[in-house]
Amino acid sequence: MRARYPDIEGHVERGGVRLGYEVFGETNQPNILLLPTWTIIHSRFWKMQVPYLATRYRVITYDGPGNGRSDRVTDPERYSADSYALDAEAILRACGADSAIVVGLSLGAGYGVRLATMRPELVSALVMIGPSIPLTPASPQREKTFQAFLQPAPDNPDGWQKYNLAYWRSNYRDFVEFFFSQSFPEPHSTKPIEDSVRWAAETGPEILEAEALKPPVEDPWDQLVGQVACPTLVIHGTSDQISPHARGVRAAELSGARLVTMEGSGHIPNVRDPVKVNLALREFVDGVAS
Repeated sequence: MRARYPDIEGHVERGGVRLGYEVFGETNQPNILLLPTWTIIHSRFWKMQVPYLATRYRVITYDGPGNGRSDRVTDPERYSADSYALDAEAILRACGADSAIVVGLSLGAGYGVRLATMRPELVSALVMIGPSIPLTPASPQREKTFQAFLQPAPDNPDGWQKYNLAYWRSNYRDFVEFFFSQSFPEPHSTKPIEDSVRWAAETGPEILEAEALKPPVEDPWDQLVGQVACPTLVIHGTSDQISPHARGVRAAELSGARLVTMEGSGHIPNVRDPVKVNLALREFVDGVAS
């Protein structure tokens, strides 16, 4: 059972890939586009935002390629930031939205930045939550993990050693359980971890493999973030184990954004502390939409 069901459901096709979308709320309200995040999970991770925001705004969500109501795709090109931006454009046009306040979590923040720089007329404002954009160096441990991604799986891997393609293929669930334990370091996070592990089971390692091999953006990310010209908000938790808080600070500096720091929050504060996030979104949207 869902707290709020969509007023409109549909699919749009772009480049031979069908993308499933949902629309909540009245057409005469400001549009809010809630972007996909890393394709390990689908758009239900916004479930704590949709019912609240849809009482005041027209909320649009969609599943990126690879999961949910969208086609499963194993072409790495389809997971580039540019491709996600073009998907978002297609969704907005299918929903009759001339522009929207665009909200992205984690990797979705990068997709929002790319949409705002490729199609600035479509983005009236941008919100980045826990941006997983490489604006600050990765820790030595994480950098070592990334370098070993395509190597054989280590024996008895520990922690981030599980971020390994061969390990995903043979022990996908164990990696997923580890990843979401890091995403939700807050106490009493059993339910969101269980939800996320269940959603990740609908995706599978072959989709994550395709996403991991996507082409990089052509321009440096710091230049792209600095090119964002619309009003911008950054929300970042101090206990984020996936993308450090320093990245949110840097994203705010480069974009001229207001920074909301959430003490003790992990990587997905919209799930673990939805009231604070929803109120921050409401204040921001009301300010830019007035």
